Amino acid sequence: MKNLQELPKLKDSISYLYIEHAIIEQNDTAIVAIKKEGKIPIPIAAMTCLLLGPGTRVTHAAIRALCDNGCMAIWCGENATRFYAAGIGETRSAKNLLKQAGACMDPDKHLEVAKRMYQIRFSKMKTDGMTLQQLRGMEGIRVRKAYELAAKTTGIVWKKRSYKSTDWDAADPINQALSEANALLYGLCHAAIVSLGYSAGLGFIHTGKQLSFVYDVADLYKAETTIPVAFEAVKAAQQGRDLHKEIRMRCRTHFANAKVLSRIAQDIAWVLQTGESEEQNNGTQVGDLWDDEAGVTSGGQNYGERGEEP
Repeated sequence: MKNLQELPKLKDSISYLYIEHAIIEQNDTAIVAIKKEGKIPIPIAAMTCLLLGPGTRVTHAAIRALCDNGCMAIWCGENATRFYAAGIGETRSAKNLLKQAGACMDPDKHLEVAKRMYQIRFSKMKTDGMTLQQLRGMEGIRVRKAYELAAKTTGIVWKKRSYKSTDWDAADPINQALSEANALLYGLCHAAIVSLGYSAGLGFIHTGKQLSFVYDVADLYKAETTIPVAFEAVKAAQQGRDLHKEIRMRCRTHFANAKVLSRIAQDIAWVLQTGESEEQNNGTQVGDLWDDEAGVTSGGQNYGERGEEP
């Protein structure tokens, strides 16, 4: 029987797999995607998340197999451009979540975490004493230069980041490609965040959205992953290749080369000062009880049988 106290290392997992127009069902202890070309085995034990696009049907047994193997299921739009729903990760411990919530709700700690998230982008610069507004301005310049470099390298004309979620077709190919690549990165970050026991909604730079922390974390890696991917994919599409397939394939390659999964665990642990998050422990099967004097006390016990006063 599987030991729920042990989880595989996040850094050793495959980033993601996107499936559309297929029937997904259980096959022994694994799952398969049934398409007109035949059956495609899905290595869920080694995956971080499975993105379920339009035209997919999935059985109850397949979802249970995903949960048992710690693979997060995400229901999304075509080419992963929209998220509709997501399952939960495998961890049972709330340790990291409680630390994240404590830092998020404390104004001083919140500011420290936000500044550390910017410091990751400027690891070779001294940012001590800078205000949040100054760091935000530096980040804007850094991202603009990343767009300009990718445009110069690929020869793709770049004007500005511009798109409307309500009018997808109005955006030019490069902006559509950026949105698609970012959506894949969001899915990967979302799965990693939940798998490590954090909340996707408790952001420090972004706020007010259910995926605020996902956006915080994803922004750490866009300049070296999704931005070059989008420009490279558009260039490949101009040569007759399928744009959407190019984005997915190139994202997987860039995520692996940048070691995004292992860095997510390390970076979140550093910005929140929670210690190493790579090894997640599911904790005890029975949770603790909050106590106003002791802080916590053991759960799973009937305290009335101890002769304590009600």
